Amino acid sequence: MAKKADNTKKPAKAKKPAKLDRELYEAELLRLQAELVAMQEWVKASGTRLVVIFEGRDAAGKGGAIKRVAEFLNPRVARIAALPAPTSRERTQWYFQRYVEHLPAAGEIVLFDRSWYNRAGVERVMGFCTEAEYRRFLHQVPIFERLLVEDGILLRKYWFSVSDAEQERRFRSRLEDPMRRWKLSPMDLESITRWEDYSRAKDEMLAHTDHPDAPWYDVDSEDKRRARINMIAHLLSTVPYERIDPPAIEMPKRPKPKGYRRPPKESVTYVPDHAQKLGTTDA
Repeated sequence: MAKKADNTKKPAKAKKPAKLDRELYEAELLRLQAELVAMQEWVKASGTRLVVIFEGRDAAGKGGAIKRVAEFLNPRVARIAALPAPTSRERTQWYFQRYVEHLPAAGEIVLFDRSWYNRAGVERVMGFCTEAEYRRFLHQVPIFERLLVEDGILLRKYWFSVSDAEQERRFRSRLEDPMRRWKLSPMDLESITRWEDYSRAKDEMLAHTDHPDAPWYDVDSEDKRRARINMIAHLLSTVPYERIDPPAIEMPKRPKPKGYRRPPKESVTYVPDHAQKLGTTDA
């Protein structure tokens, strides 16, 4: 008997968006960064407290996005919190305690390069916390975040997603680049062999911590340029900032000399002129 042909249509694969053109990316990034500066001035003037959490897969582009967000911001207003592994003393504290001290005061922005969600990711997958500690975290984190929001903190949470193939490509790129090889840690390599474990951990984390008071926003990071533009544009759209007119600044006139004499150059130890070895140009 002849085998019946299977005419069932297979679902088409989602088309990967084209990589964002570099010139378009750089022009839009600069425009958005100008808006970030405007937002910063409003945060400072209004006494707003803004927390932005960056989470996601290793090599998903979190660091690059944070760098572009903070590039033109005043470090006295906007700071990056990238906490190291907890000390033996911190391990005995309430889990959220060491993060609380990094929360912003009035007129400040804090960008968390990974955050308390370490417990739901690397600690969970690598066995750095107990099952009881993990379950307690899932129960407490929505309560903790509601307390922050109720107290007036603007809390934004971004998860950077990347495919296994793109993650491995980026890892190999780091491995072959001596200037970026330091970015490749043993924990990064573990994430390759534990891809599905991290996927399950992420799914469970989102199921427990994606709540109306502090929702998660997923950033497709297959194209880093597109991811940065999309994330920054979204952040700006969720903060109700207004433009603040900068105070007028008038350059003072330089006073007339009053007899000061600079010490002889021979009395000062200058750094060697390494640049001279490179040659000079009239341009």
